[in-house]
Amino acid sequence: MIYLLLFYTFFKIGLFGFGGGYGMISLIQFEIVEKNHWLTSEQFANILVISQTTPGPIGINSATYVGYATAGFMGSAVATFAIVLPSFILMLLVAKIIAKFKENPYVASSMQILRLVVIGLIAAAALLMVTEETFGQNYSDIVMWAIFGITFIAVKWLKINPIVMILIAAIFGIILF
Repeated sequence: MIYLLLFYTFFKIGLFGFGGGYGMISLIQFEIVEKNHWLTSEQFANILVISQTTPGPIGINSATYVGYATAGFMGSAVATFAIVLPSFILMLLVAKIIAKFKENPYVASSMQILRLVVIGLIAAAALLMVTEETFGQNYSDIVMWAIFGITFIAVKWLKINPIVMILIAAIFGIILF
């Protein structure tokens, strides 16, 4: 019975939790602390801290933790699956619709615009990370920009796997700094 309740609760959170993990926090808190009393407010606050310090989205990390705290390993698997399932279903439907209408000039131009928007968002995020704290003001500036430039060229034009370049850049960073 607990697995069904976990599935229903986290499926509902995944379905109605718009705005990503931060948008889901109040919904998760209501369902977990106030409605089902699976955790206390203090335990929920600890979940938020853990979810933000571990890799992965806050909503999924929270679901995994609550599922485990409530019903062990199977509970964590059920809760994690349930919170991801609505997005997975929605993406499948959108992909089928786009594939069906990809020849439509309106859909094709919309997809081209979306590609440009995504590139712009990624570039904006990258530029926001270029600060004095991350790139410094001394000799290391030149070295870091050189590593960045070489990595960009290697991935973009030489078609070297990005993971390989991340590892190489990390090794150079460890050696040089």
